[in-house]
Amino acid sequence: MVRDLGDGDPRGIGPYRLLGVLGEGGMGKVYLGSSRGGRRVAVKVVRADVAGDAEFRTRFRREIEAARRVGGAWTAPVIDADPDAAVPWLASDYIDAPDLGVLVHRQGPLNEAGVLRLAGGLAEALESVHRARLIHRDLKPSNVLMTDNGPRLIDFGIARAFDGTTRVTGTGLIIGTPGFMSPEQAVGAELTPASDVFSLGSVLFFAVTGRGPFGSGGAASVLYRVVHDEPGLTAVPPGLRPVLSACLRKDPAHRATLDELLDLVDGRAAGAAPPEAGEHRQPGHHTARGESPTEAAVPPTARETAGSAPAELRSPLPLLIAFVIWAVGGVAGLVALASGKVGAYLILPGGLWLAIATAQVQQLRARLGTARAARQLRDPKRGRAGPW
Repeated sequence: MVRDLGDGDPRGIGPYRLLGVLGEGGMGKVYLGSSRGGRRVAVKVVRADVAGDAEFRTRFRREIEAARRVGGAWTAPVIDADPDAAVPWLASDYIDAPDLGVLVHRQGPLNEAGVLRLAGGLAEALESVHRARLIHRDLKPSNVLMTDNGPRLIDFGIARAFDGTTRVTGTGLIIGTPGFMSPEQAVGAELTPASDVFSLGSVLFFAVTGRGPFGSGGAASVLYRVVHDEPGLTAVPPGLRPVLSACLRKDPAHRATLDELLDLVDGRAAGAAPPEAGEHRQPGHHTARGESPTEAAVPPTARETAGSAPAELRSPLPLLIAFVIWAVGGVAGLVALASGKVGAYLILPGGLWLAIATAQVQQLRARLGTARAARQLRDPKRGRAGPW
C-alpha cells in the first residue's frame, strides 16, 4: 500500500518524481517514483546517518555495480542509482503486488503447495543474487512480492558483497531483521551465501504458520533464540519439514545449498500433488485416470480375458472353418454314395468329426489363455505380458 508523502519527505530524487511512500526500514525509506516518461520505479533512499559513513559509501558503490548484474525472472532489477549523491539512492523496477507479510495477514498462511512454489522461486532468485557475488542479508516477508506469476525478491541493491561482514552501526543497529537473520549474522560473524539460505527457511516458516520461527519480543531476546534455540517445526506440515530443517541448521556448513534445496523442493512438489478426480494410486505403481488399480496392473490382453469372453470365442472364424470342413466332407460323401463306393460312406462322419475337433481345439486355447491371465492377476511376480 502506498502512503502519502509526509512533510519531511522529499518530492524528488535524481530524475524521479516521488509519488508516495512504499515502506521504511533500518537503512532508509522506499518511495514510489516516476520517471519523466511515466515509468514507475521503487526508489530506496539511504538514511542520512548511514550516508555519512565513508566506508559505507565505498561498499555501496561496489555493491550497486554488482547488483546491476543480477538478473533472473524472480527479482526486481536495479535500473538506476547514485551512490555519490548527498543522500545515496537506488531505483529498482516497481512491481505492483502485495508482499508476503501483507498477503498472509489478509488471507492467512499458504498451503503446502503454495509454500513449495514460494521456496522454488526464492531459491532461484537467490541463485541470481549469489552469482553476482552478493549476499542479500535481509530476506524477510516484506522483501518478497507475491505476484500472480510467482514471488519476486526485492531490496538486494544494498546487499553486502561476499567479502563483507555484518557490523553494528554507530546507533547500535544491526543491519538486517532480527527474526529472519541467520545465527552467524546475529553475532556479527563473516557471512556466506548459506546465511541467505537460513533466512529463506525462516521466511518459509512464516509463510506456512503466519509467525517467525523464533517468536516475537525485543530484538535482543529474538536474536538470542536465533543463535541458541532450535525452531519448533510441529506447526509445519510433515511434507514441508525436510525443506525447512535443511535451511534452518545452525551450522552454515551443514545447510542445504540452493541447488540441493531446489532438488528437495522438486521432489516434495511431485509427491505433494493430490490425485485428480477419478485417479487411484497404490504404492508400487501408478494408474491412469479412470482406471482401477487392478486394471492398471494387468496388461490389455490379460484384462480382456479376465473380465469378458476370450477373443477366440468371440471370433466367428473357428465356426466358419468347422462349417467349411463339414460341408466339403458332406459333398464328398454324397458323391461317393452316388457312385456306389461303400468305403466313401466314412467321409461324411469323418468330416463332421474333424470340424468338431477343430472347434474344440480353438475353445481349449481360449481357456488356457484365460487361466494364464488369472494366474497373473493372483501372482504378479510370475510376470506380465507385453511391455510392462
